[in-house]
Amino acid sequence: RGLEPRRKALGMTQQDLAEKLFVNRAAVAMWETGTALPRAALLPTIARLLQCSIDELYTDDTALEVTSPCSTAV
Repeated sequence: RGLEPRRKALGMTQQDLAEKLFVNRAAVAMWETGTALPRAALLPTIARLLQCSIDELYTDDTALEVTSPCSTAV
């Protein structure tokens, strides 16, 4: 997942991230291994802290290129 490499690149430990999000370190560890996912309400804060988009949290490919916008037609 994209969370661990970004956290490490910022020099942040699991404990550091956990404290900023008011969760325990074990929760961060489970997110990084894919055992659990963070609550949706935490995603904007996680993305801000890790300096990325929410989408980037769910991919290992930080060079993902969007070739066309999402269709909004129904």
